[in-house]
Amino acid sequence: MAGETIRLTAAQAMMRWLSVQMTEEGERFLEGVWAIFGHGNVAGIGEALHGIGDALPTWRGQNEQTMAHAAIAYAKTMKRKRAMAVTSSIGPGATNMVTAAALAHVNRLPVLFIPGDVFANRRPDPVLQQIEDFDDGTISANDCFRPVVRYFDRISRPEHLLTALPRAFAVMTDPANCGPVCLAFCQDVQAEAFDYPVEFFAPKVWRIRRPEPDLQELAEVVALIKAAEAPVIVAGGGVIYSGAEADLAAFAAAHNIPFVETQAGKGANGWDDAFNFGSPGVTGSACANELCAKADLVLGVGTRFQDFTTGSWTVFGAEGRKLVSINLAGYDALKHGAVGLVGDAKVCLQKISAALGDHKAPAFDAASRLAWQAAVKVVTAPPARGDANNLPSDAQVIGAVQRVVTKDSIVMCAAGTMPGALQVLWQAAPGGYHMEYGYSCMGYEVAGALGIALARPGKEVICFVGDGSYMMANSELATAVMRHVPFTIVLTDNRGYGCINRLQQECGGAEFNNLYKDCRIEEGPQIDFVAHAASMGAHAEKVGSIADLEAAIVAARGRKIPSVILIDTDPVPGTGAGGHWWDVAVPQVGGPARLEAARERYVKAAARQNVVN
Repeated sequence: MAGETIRLTAAQAMMRWLSVQMTEEGERFLEGVWAIFGHGNVAGIGEALHGIGDALPTWRGQNEQTMAHAAIAYAKTMKRKRAMAVTSSIGPGATNMVTAAALAHVNRLPVLFIPGDVFANRRPDPVLQQIEDFDDGTISANDCFRPVVRYFDRISRPEHLLTALPRAFAVMTDPANCGPVCLAFCQDVQAEAFDYPVEFFAPKVWRIRRPEPDLQELAEVVALIKAAEAPVIVAGGGVIYSGAEADLAAFAAAHNIPFVETQAGKGANGWDDAFNFGSPGVTGSACANELCAKADLVLGVGTRFQDFTTGSWTVFGAEGRKLVSINLAGYDALKHGAVGLVGDAKVCLQKISAALGDHKAPAFDAASRLAWQAAVKVVTAPPARGDANNLPSDAQVIGAVQRVVTKDSIVMCAAGTMPGALQVLWQAAPGGYHMEYGYSCMGYEVAGALGIALARPGKEVICFVGDGSYMMANSELATAVMRHVPFTIVLTDNRGYGCINRLQQECGGAEFNNLYKDCRIEEGPQIDFVAHAASMGAHAEKVGSIADLEAAIVAARGRKIPSVILIDTDPVPGTGAGGHWWDVAVPQVGGPARLEAARERYVKAAARQNVVN
């Protein structure tokens, strides 16, 4: 009946409303809520979550940041069609999630953050864990979320939910504006009652729209493609979120245009597609970077053209080259002087292809793909006999995993050496690659693997993580054990931050403070990673060879809990193939000869930067 109301606390109303927000496929948009309770959310939100029960499941995490990472990985794996919420108390619980919010923002991924906040009535002011701003009484710690979310609101009255919740979902389901949302929930307001309209809790279906491109922009892009002699496509994560994987492959084949894949776009199509030249830029394949260097037209599809993709704008170096960017967000479509085509990737590719008709670009060097694949095979091959006393490289570890994966495997990573090595060397099957490299956040890996496994329970999830990232955040391993969520962790121990140690030397620096051997200590820590993982309930073992690693990965497939496989690696070698320059500024003065030489190399490379047409 119109005008009928129901009396609920604000927290109860929020959870009831969240539980009936649906996808077009008839599923809840929010799979559930990750929660760590404290005084700022246990009485209000905690009781409301208990009351809603299985209609909106609650899961306990071990750390506010990492449980948010799990939620983000879930949303990424679900291609932004479903998401999760995360709630914490005020103070450190809330600010622990700020890093995760930034990660979601950079990667354009939906997650609903619900941190507790200070008392709206200010009676117990300052409450435990409250941050006080001497000049602004409206500020709380949760204002830290403002620059790292797409929508921020503070629920300081129960009726604010009537507008704040729909706005939050409008952002999370908007393909152009998609990203994290923060609804800072004042802890006293959580417990306040209000007469909410019954119709507010009617189930609602959120449809993710497909914006059509502007016809004039479309015509301009078609004309540029027809005029190009050496076009190349840069496929980003927008291809996957749009569901345009098959459209991209068909477009490339129909018009004879090769494509390269960013970290976010890798795995949209198989590595063995004849038009797939691998990755461009800093962690690029030789064949992709050669192709990009000669390109007179660069056609970006769903990419931000981040500096790793562009080799800090030295990869696309052809004289007079043009840049086209197909993107849902006008902000991204017009970066770096690009000719923008604002619209959905799937729709845009279909419309461009129809306008091109039977047009085909001139021939390109197809053989370079095969030469590159041969080079990859060499650097990822097992150590030769007689090398038993030498530690394997990261490339050889990647090769071991590559040889035993199946069509049901998903490999994932986030920071350190492995993301770059995987982008350049891993031969990804469609849907078999998950990389968080927009924020390159150390500590995402273990929690992210949990989120992927929750989203794809029928898949084998293999997490690559170095000892540095593992030491930063590993506690959600215990959560995975508790929930019987299996995945496999390949833990490479190079005794420090090997990736940054190599970068430090490349920039002319001395080896300092990265590997344990170069720290101000007499002896590095003797960390028993196997005992540590086993103490949280995981199956854990150390292998002594590449062959043993392959066998251990296969053996893990039958387990119902996570498996951690430790292997010692050599911190010195890089990938051994591919790569490109990256702009990391070298000091101009004040250093020894090695620093002066590095600065000279830097100046020469920077002179090649081609940032704007």
